Amino acid sequence: MTWLFDLVRELTTLTVSLADVVDVLLVTVLVYALLVLLRGTRAMQMLWGILIIGGLYVVSRALGLITLSTILGNLLAFLPVAIIVLFQREIRSMLAAFGSRTLLRWRSGQAADRTVPLNELALAVQALASKRIGALIAVERRDNLAAYADTGIPLDARFSYDLMLNIFIPGTPLHDGAVVLRGSTVVAASCFLPLTTRHRLSSELGTRHRAALGLTEETDALVIVVSEETGTISLSVEEQLLRPLDETTLRNALAEHVLELGAQDNGRT
Repeated sequence: MTWLFDLVRELTTLTVSLADVVDVLLVTVLVYALLVLLRGTRAMQMLWGILIIGGLYVVSRALGLITLSTILGNLLAFLPVAIIVLFQREIRSMLAAFGSRTLLRWRSGQAADRTVPLNELALAVQALASKRIGALIAVERRDNLAAYADTGIPLDARFSYDLMLNIFIPGTPLHDGAVVLRGSTVVAASCFLPLTTRHRLSSELGTRHRAALGLTEETDALVIVVSEETGTISLSVEEQLLRPLDETTLRNALAEHVLELGAQDNGRT
């Protein structure tokens, strides 16, 4: 345990400057932001596993467990490569979320209009469900969905009831894939969304539901799903699937989360 006494002796002789304090605060903020972005994701579970392995390595070194510390030390030597391989999706979404929440806001002097036409949207979804026309609609909130909109056909059209029905009519060029909605603007249609990797999902849930959950695992978007087989309306939010919904409950759920976002933004200003 001599290393511990040496560490304490060195700490007592250290002199702390203003630059050191700023340095520690910045690192703390970055670590906190990283944990917030990873909270509730599979990446957090893997991060805990890495931390446990690192803790075991420190303990084995302190107790003089040569074999165990050697194995863990060699394992940790490949940690940088493992992080890139295991967390590639999380790193990509984290950088996208960081950019959409900071730089994109600073770039514009005024906040973008995110007023979602809730009544028309709920009516259009109910009409699609009554005709058992499958649909997938991603409603952008704070996280920018431009990367997913780029995978589809750009529209940049004003939202309307008729437009929604025409997009998802079977046999039309745009009916496959998702619609990305930013406020009252239909950004793109026929977009590809990431599929969830969860294994324990009901057999009733198809590709649309998996895509809805997959997007809410990576962003804070609201994703509406209309089942082609049953006409059931679902809403994916914060990695959860709310179903079955009707026009009224869908409108209320959308309003709740859209208003919640507005309240959070107003609290930061």
